Amino acid sequence: MGAEVAHLDLRSRRKSLLAYGVGLGLYTLVIVALYPAFKDSTSLDKIVTDSPGVAALFGISGSITSPDGWTNANLYANFLPLIVLLLTIGYGAAAVAGEEEAGRLDLVVSLPLSRRRILVEKTAVMIVQAGAVCVLTYGCMLAGRAFDLRLDAWDLATATFGVFLLAISFGCVALAIGAALGERGPALGITATIASAAYLLSSLGPVVSWLDSWRVLSPFYWAVGDNQLTSGLGWDGALVLGGITVAAVVVAMSAFERHDLRG
Repeated sequence: MGAEVAHLDLRSRRKSLLAYGVGLGLYTLVIVALYPAFKDSTSLDKIVTDSPGVAALFGISGSITSPDGWTNANLYANFLPLIVLLLTIGYGAAAVAGEEEAGRLDLVVSLPLSRRRILVEKTAVMIVQAGAVCVLTYGCMLAGRAFDLRLDAWDLATATFGVFLLAISFGCVALAIGAALGERGPALGITATIASAAYLLSSLGPVVSWLDSWRVLSPFYWAVGDNQLTSGLGWDGALVLGGITVAAVVVAMSAFERHDLRG
């Protein structure tokens, strides 16, 4: 038997995935095309200098008119992670818990597949969705070379991969909570709360002195909060985010195998 569960999930989400991809791609192209009009605007840098706390809330630091500063402030530090997290956390919460609440999970587990195999296929669907959106965004960013928005292609690729790993890690956390509780709402709420707290810890660390030393506890720091656009995603960041993902998948599998479906 092939990957029927994955095929069905991808087919049911093809329209939403297309909407996410097209919307984010168009937004990225707009950001790229607008850069020449703002690259010499000293007033933008002054806003960041005068209001560091407000800038930090959006993950902005340093010069906003440099290619990496512009890209980080308008996409990689905030909007791109937000959109991909919406995609993966939403799917992770719905993959098991949502199916159970809709009364479809009993049909899925009745297939001649182990629960572990089902969860592996659903994790693969999450990876495909996040990967497609991130690759499309990377491709649109490369168009920036025609608009004086020049970033090192390798650093940009690894930074994009960092966003991908970030999204998968939180998506798998939602999957694990949903598999344990069998309820989509708590899986969404708990994971979104953790992600929000992690974002604030990473973004506010540079301007709140007592938070700075705690930034390493945030997955956002390892993905987008440590100048990844200029220095690339480090092996340490990839290992941290990958480790969170693996741990969440292991917990999800254990919880799903023990979970009794509601009758």
